[in-house]
Amino acid sequence: MKKILFVLLALGLTISNLAAHTSHYQNFKKIEMEILKDGKVIGYNFYFFNKEDDVITVKNQIRFKVDLFGVEVFNFEGYGIEKYKDNKLISYESKTKQNDKEKFVNLIYKPEKDKFDIKGSSYTGLAGTNNMVGNWWNHQILQADSQISPVSGSIKEQVVTFLAKEKIELYGKIIEVDHFKLTSNDKDIPKDKKLDFDIWYDSKNAMIVKISYSRMGNWEYRLKNYQ
Repeated sequence: MKKILFVLLALGLTISNLAAHTSHYQNFKKIEMEILKDGKVIGYNFYFFNKEDDVITVKNQIRFKVDLFGVEVFNFEGYGIEKYKDNKLISYESKTKQNDKEKFVNLIYKPEKDKFDIKGSSYTGLAGTNNMVGNWWNHQILQADSQISPVSGSIKEQVVTFLAKEKIELYGKIIEVDHFKLTSNDKDIPKDKKLDFDIWYDSKNAMIVKISYSRMGNWEYRLKNYQ
């Protein structure tokens, strides 16, 4: 009985530590993540923060490429801008080039409808404000029931499961983390469209520090530095 109570208390503390608002990031300047495939660094994902009056702007830059026997087989480059006011998303736009295919998202909050109006390469229409843009800088993605693709605007319902408290090593440092599993709620969608991520969250600093998934190899996003 004591063991069960301890687990419930630990889970409760984890959930409460996730409840910080977007304003938690207002003093940040930059978050740097490295992208690895099969243990090799192939690119980066940077987030730049700026606060002006009551609006927080987050600019996203991502770039990576995959080589096979010295020949480039995959190239991905994207840019995005998120804007938040009073801890609420008011707009998001992105442009992405995946090999020769261009993708985009234009999202704006419509206060008269209390919904997001999305025009994207994979989805056009309205969406509820319970959706989160699926970028890794924002730990609130671990609280959301669904997310908006930062690349194409598609909406996917998700399930987030707390797995365990762990210690991991990143860049020579041992970090105490909460390990989560994020998966698609819809089990019938194609495998290459499903959400299936392991996420490690540093509750002390309220930051996602590592993400991993498998898709034609083993991928990782690792928090390398932040200011």
